[in-house]
Amino acid sequence: MQVNNSVQYDSSVYLNLNQSLNRISSGSQINSAADDPAGLAIAEQLKVENSSIAQSIDNAVSGIANIQIGDQALSEQSSILDQVKENLLQASTDTTSQEGREALLNDIQGLLGNLNNIASSTNYNGETLLQNAPDDTSASQSLQFQAGENAEDIIESDSIQSNTDGLGLDSLLNQDASTFTSESARNFLSSIDSAIDTVNSYRSDLGSTQNQLQSSVGNLMTQYTQTANATSTIKDVDYAQEVSNFSKQNILAQVGAYASAQSNNINQNIVNRLLT
Repeated sequence: MQVNNSVQYDSSVYLNLNQSLNRISSGSQINSAADDPAGLAIAEQLKVENSSIAQSIDNAVSGIANIQIGDQALSEQSSILDQVKENLLQASTDTTSQEGREALLNDIQGLLGNLNNIASSTNYNGETLLQNAPDDTSASQSLQFQAGENAEDIIESDSIQSNTDGLGLDSLLNQDASTFTSESARNFLSSIDSAIDTVNSYRSDLGSTQNQLQSSVGNLMTQYTQTANATSTIKDVDYAQEVSNFSKQNILAQVGAYASAQSNNINQNIVNRLLT
């Protein structure tokens, strides 16, 4: 019975020694489910949660980039509309000659054509932002950004139709130069003011959406850090403690081996004496 107990004791010591060495070499306190079943389940759940949070952060950051591209394009369109209004005001006064008025209209229509080009070409990852598609001037689809782990963690921006069709400027774009009088120029001023207000409204909505996304990123970053810390607490090895434990188990293993060798020597001596 004493021999069996010694074998069991030695096996336990060597098992603990091997486990300690695995922890030190891997840097992880849990290298198999047997090490800590409950801790492993919690750590794996935290790992999945952290991966989800990391992807949500990427989604929100991509959303911010999307919004910034759209806002920059709208800013260019706003500058175009300001120039169009300036030209219309100049065309509205009778001190401007008809030839000058026609030249102003030509400039206005060129500016509006550029506004439409911006609307058709502005995109993020192939998604047109200021109208439905490059060849479709209807309103763009509203954008939904998944900025959290749950299905309801959605941040949404409104649809946009920032072209001459959506801004009510098609009639100005197609105005015939021969009938472009100071009176007709004045009649277009209200349309330009309305278009400017609409573009500003689009920019305001995008700004609000960007603020929400930035706030979401800050919150998600905090969650990510806390979850990573919690995972580390469960899984990461305490090197000082584990090195101390390894030294203890190593000494016990050496003591066990020495005791086993001494026991074998004593037994051999007894047998030799009995034989003589």
